[in-house]
Amino acid sequence: MSTTTTQVTALTAGRHSDVVVIGAGRGPAGLAAPADATPLIGTATAWGMTGVAGETLRLPAPPGFDAGSVLLVGLGEPDRDGEYGPDALRQAAGVAARALAGVTSVVLALPARTPDAVEAVTLGAVLGQYSFDAYRSARQPATAELGVLTSVEQAAADAAVRRAVVLAQEVNRARDLVNTPANDLYPEVFAAEVEAVGAGHGLAVEVLDEKALAAAGFGGLLGVGQGSVRPPRLVRISYAHPDAARTIALIGKGITYDSGGLSLKPVGSNEIMKRDMSGAAAVFAAVVAAARLEVPVRVSGWLALAENMPSGSATRPGDVLRMYDGRTVEVLNTDAEGRIVLADAIARAAEDEPDVIVDVATLTFAMRMALGNRMFGVMSPSEEFGGRVAAAARRAGEQAWPLPLPADLRPSLNSPVADIANVGERLGGGLVAGLFLKEFVPDGTPWAHLDIAGPAFHEGEPYGYTPRGGTGAGVRTLVQLVRELAEAGS
Repeated sequence: MSTTTTQVTALTAGRHSDVVVIGAGRGPAGLAAPADATPLIGTATAWGMTGVAGETLRLPAPPGFDAGSVLLVGLGEPDRDGEYGPDALRQAAGVAARALAGVTSVVLALPARTPDAVEAVTLGAVLGQYSFDAYRSARQPATAELGVLTSVEQAAADAAVRRAVVLAQEVNRARDLVNTPANDLYPEVFAAEVEAVGAGHGLAVEVLDEKALAAAGFGGLLGVGQGSVRPPRLVRISYAHPDAARTIALIGKGITYDSGGLSLKPVGSNEIMKRDMSGAAAVFAAVVAAARLEVPVRVSGWLALAENMPSGSATRPGDVLRMYDGRTVEVLNTDAEGRIVLADAIARAAEDEPDVIVDVATLTFAMRMALGNRMFGVMSPSEEFGGRVAAAARRAGEQAWPLPLPADLRPSLNSPVADIANVGERLGGGLVAGLFLKEFVPDGTPWAHLDIAGPAFHEGEPYGYTPRGGTGAGVRTLVQLVRELAEAGS
């Protein structure tokens, strides 16, 4: 796993470092920085720095700085109180970490005056350091020592740093899985990784192979996976705190490679389809994070793992699959396979009668068309619960938007030969996919569907703490939601 091996500490007093990072914002009179950085303002302004978010400028350290050099990083404009919110700090720390890749020791002297700010700076820095180089001959060296300078009391600062490091490590775990090529990460390998990590953290893991899936009647998973020589798996990883009052089921789409099956994807759409297991990666990492953070909750993660390939044994458009709950699905498009494996996993998870069900998936291109590449959609039949999930996402620093499940779109899923079809109206396709999943959730159980098709995989240049490739989208939202539900249920 490419998670950081950097030693991260909270500092209540300065220490010598190779580089000290200082935030520079946009003030009414131009570039603004802390008083001890005033000697740098003139030089930075002359170099054209304005303080917008994402800017960096590295300068020799002036007298009085216990460092070899100073990195000024743009913070943007402060809020009305002259402060910078958690996301501004996360982004600035991430930019600094990327700019200083390989520097031996760094002190982040960003405005971290509260435990939440300390956590934000640490999280952004560790996420920004991420580099997936498992397949490269030359690997990028990591920063050995990272200090977060703060005025927060030491114990509280240490706790904030630990929370951030754990969370960042699990986001990076998800990133690693998403970035791993499909020839090396397929259902059997993914399941083995969950077993190994689960054993290391004392978590219960159950793996159903193709024989067990057939015996139990998981026709959806088997139908999607039958075109591949690499058979599907259903994996359950669970954590139970002794003081838990809530039970939460998280379900992740784990299509380790999606060719579209016989409804083959067009040229140009296949190259990043190793990413189609991002939902399963997010669920896996979130359960491990909840355990490491000792959240007082019972949480199970269900990973529906399959490879969607075209072959003589593949499911054909027009075939009918019998799902785990006994209902039948007419497969009109084999490239709408994610909802089929999720439906089987949702039906199985529901048998344990959890208090809440949340599923996460790179489900539809329609969601990318609707919300772009940095925001995911949240669908729920309960406006209150959907809004709660979206709010948890925003508090975690991820962009999310609650979307409806319009009843007038449901008839488009009617099938003349089966209980339901796997596709309906093309326009509003992301909402139609949510309506399909809703059919498999027990009435009265709070449920939300997260379509992370946009933000799960970043194809452009890195920005903030977001790398190119797998982003770990959804992990922070799930952990935040689990923590909030645990607090509400205690």
